[in-house]
Amino acid sequence: MTTIHIYHYDAFTNTPHKGNPAGVVLNGDTLTDTDMQLIATAVGFNETAFPVHSTVADLRIRFFTPGHEMNLCGHATMATIYALKTRGYLHDVTTLTIETNAGILPITIEERTNGIYITMQHAAPQFESFNGNTALLAQSLGLHDTDIADTLPIVYGSTGVWTLLVPIKGLEAFQRMSPVNAQFPSILTDMPKASVHPFCLETYDDTAHMHARHFSSPYSGTIEDAVTGTASGVMGAYYANYINPDVSALSLTVEQGQEIGKDGRVYVHMKRTPENMLIQITGTAVYVKEWTIELANLCK
Repeated sequence: MTTIHIYHYDAFTNTPHKGNPAGVVLNGDTLTDTDMQLIATAVGFNETAFPVHSTVADLRIRFFTPGHEMNLCGHATMATIYALKTRGYLHDVTTLTIETNAGILPITIEERTNGIYITMQHAAPQFESFNGNTALLAQSLGLHDTDIADTLPIVYGSTGVWTLLVPIKGLEAFQRMSPVNAQFPSILTDMPKASVHPFCLETYDDTAHMHARHFSSPYSGTIEDAVTGTASGVMGAYYANYINPDVSALSLTVEQGQEIGKDGRVYVHMKRTPENMLIQITGTAVYVKEWTIELANLCK
């Protein structure tokens, strides 16, 4: 009987039970795809990460929701790198590359006085038009269509994972949000497996620049992601594309999770290059607990 050790880390915070929980399983090379999916389903977090050997990068990380494998996950990357660093697997390494299904991405690790901070580069930003019904979209979020800002576009965006970016007029609407995730695929007809990421420029924290919530695709087997790294990255690209297109570089603080008691921070960096737009996010993590499950019991 194979015993699987699950390490629970909370990302984008240094306070346990805040930020975004991720499971990390360190013996990924001994597991099959089916094993990983069974474990992620049993763990039940929005993401469980499995670091494995790579032939093209320093490390490969695979990411699984309870429903399927993901190309990339920001908070589970933070949790995994933090776990490997604090458990001694990375020794004095401060730069490395990770292989993901979204490409090979560079990672930088910095030890600060208030903890270990990890910066990860995202894939090049992409945007696609939303051609769905705005009123039905608002309804699926538990909102009125008048809550959606009409001065900014609703677009699909990706820096590794596609999500629908929905500009909201103000914070008050976030308290009223009550998503019906099962309705998303029929509304997001161009990308029925995309998640939905409402955001606004009003924040609880005066030092933050953007506020958001993140509602999962129903195919993921989860409802809401507490603090979302990949979507925060594409928010930085959105900000540079649609809100301040003249800026050549910027750093933003994205807050998320307040409505569900999580309260995390993602630090987003954008720099324009001759070829594209470089997007990075920075965050930290904290260890919460460890538990074990028997793999054989999951296969019954």
